[in-house]
Amino acid sequence: MLETLIRPKSIAVIGASRTPGKVGYSILNNLISSGFEGKVIPINPSADEILGLKCYKTPTDAGIPIDFTIIVVPNKLVKSALEESYQAGAKSVCVITAGFKEVGPEGALLEKEITQYCKEHRMRLLGPNCLGIINTENNMNASFATQMPRKGSISVISQSGALCTAILDWSVGRGVGLAKLISIGNKADISEIDLLQMLGEDEQTKVIACYLENIVRGEEFIKIAEQVASIKPVVILKVGTTQAGSRAASSHTGSLAGEDIAYGAAFRRAGVIRAETFESLFDYASALAMQPLPKGNRVAVITNAGGPGIMAADAIENSGLQVKPLQSEISSALKQKLPPAASVANPIDVLGDADPERYAMALNAALDDDTIDSVIVILTPQAMTQPAETARAVIKNLRGNKPVLAAFMGGADVMPARDELVLANLPDYPSPERAVYALKAMCDYSAWRRRPPRVVMRFPVNRRRIERIIRRQMREGSTFINEVDAKEILRAYDFYVPPGALARTDEEAVTVADRIGYPVAMKIVSPDIIHKSDIGGVRLNLSNPSQVRDAFDLMMLRVTRKMPNAKILGIYVEKMAKQGREVILGMHRDPQFGPMLMFGLGGIFVEVMKDVSFYLAPITEEEALQMLVGTRSYALLKGTRGQSAVDVHAIAQALQKMSQLATEFPGIHEIDINPFIVGEVGTPPTVADARMILGGLNTSHE
Repeated sequence: MLETLIRPKSIAVIGASRTPGKVGYSILNNLISSGFEGKVIPINPSADEILGLKCYKTPTDAGIPIDFTIIVVPNKLVKSALEESYQAGAKSVCVITAGFKEVGPEGALLEKEITQYCKEHRMRLLGPNCLGIINTENNMNASFATQMPRKGSISVISQSGALCTAILDWSVGRGVGLAKLISIGNKADISEIDLLQMLGEDEQTKVIACYLENIVRGEEFIKIAEQVASIKPVVILKVGTTQAGSRAASSHTGSLAGEDIAYGAAFRRAGVIRAETFESLFDYASALAMQPLPKGNRVAVITNAGGPGIMAADAIENSGLQVKPLQSEISSALKQKLPPAASVANPIDVLGDADPERYAMALNAALDDDTIDSVIVILTPQAMTQPAETARAVIKNLRGNKPVLAAFMGGADVMPARDELVLANLPDYPSPERAVYALKAMCDYSAWRRRPPRVVMRFPVNRRRIERIIRRQMREGSTFINEVDAKEILRAYDFYVPPGALARTDEEAVTVADRIGYPVAMKIVSPDIIHKSDIGGVRLNLSNPSQVRDAFDLMMLRVTRKMPNAKILGIYVEKMAKQGREVILGMHRDPQFGPMLMFGLGGIFVEVMKDVSFYLAPITEEEALQMLVGTRSYALLKGTRGQSAVDVHAIAQALQKMSQLATEFPGIHEIDINPFIVGEVGTPPTVADARMILGGLNTSHE
């Protein structure tokens, strides 16, 4: 169905205008001046001819089948324009007109009406409230943008029409060609998911670049994006991810799992390259479209100035890439050809008076070295520098087997050289850092493409025990699963939980403590109390019956004074866990993308530093380990400054079990295991505290 959107044989412009400056005029003029290869039919009941083309009152009056209509009439007339489109046989329509859900309830009702009409009549709808569509393959500028890019291999999906015009200006100004540019506006029907799938199959598109403000149908997006990213790069600039205001959160995981975190986790799972800025969106897309993917992360830098070379080396190391020295035989051969003052270490400094031949020798040496995966060529305009000639020398010696990126620094002096580089498909950046960041995006994507097949481990579990607990919670109308029941659920997934039981009197507490052995911990259990320690609801290391009895009485007294309306179920008496490294495992069910798992070290690392990592469930063992590596404090788990290493594989396995729990029980909205105490290899990790929330979270518990 989208074939008629991007490759129509006939286009009717409903609302074509004779007045320059009007949108209906601009679209018609663009279709004519761009050299569109199909039929263009203006529709205007008040005109006989516009821009030399015969004008018709309705699309059916043209007497030929219409593939695609572009609608530029007031919003209240759009429905009748859709009816005319259907009668003329249109399979796709683009509604340029604004004034729909973006303006309020009345507009939203109109949008719902036109969307429903298109669905009932099997017409695909682009928009409303959009700029239109450009396809350079068939010279179709079906938009009201003022510029037409040259043919290229980058296709763009944009939720903002204004950003489309900025993208076109960038494309024309830098001489970078585009394949398709599609403005999706309100995406009442056609969304980024439809277009990703279509562009994934499009032979002219090598890279897909997107500007998105929101994503619909998150789990479907991940599935399609992963399929597309497996064959070509997808780069997305996602905006609008900060949270205005804050909500009360019942868990550490819930408070840390913001919308931006969810998008990051979704993109990581799908292999999407995330751009943080408008500049980086096209820095990355250009590099991916113009150069081959690197086979590894070892980078050679060629420069005619020490400072920029150091800037590049710093950026490379800080990005997790390697500045790798050339092989000794290659560096020795290069040293024979360069002046004595030149450096053949990495960065390779060819000196400020370097001519094009010197750059070519250095580039060939780096390309000959099979321990180098990519090259960054830096040039600064000095008295003897020949920027344009150097650019041509670099271009002449490209081989196409390794990515080469350029950073020709400066303004007017290097502009002719920069133009030559881009036209030769060699991406050029104004600074070494931007070249490095683009290369980092290429390396990350290349590593994702080389990843092993995902294998999600399944663990044997006792589902009936969990189903009983959830059914009881639902009968009681409570969404908060207390520590006792939360630990029972985790036992069913083979987590180690210290022995313990709920006590309703001080005598019961002593009986439990005598049975399980001292020392013990005691914690208040109430659906109305989430943060137990804040109100004196936790006592640790109690070593005899007298301490247990006193702690029970004092705890009940404090809690009833501070929260007199709280429903107290009792006090949980539990064997004290052995000492070890405290970590936190969590799960938050994102409304768009489903369950997100969280890992972090306990204490200050979560409370203050927020040093945590997230990943979408279900996860593999490798992804679970990556969650650990993804924290700044990972070195503490591996052992440092005399401290023993902990069993990181046991943590990874616990994350996989939580992943399975979240996947198998979608009614569970949040999980916190905090602290989860981990010891040395061979020591089973311990669930010291846990809580869960069912769907329909009531934040008044705070």
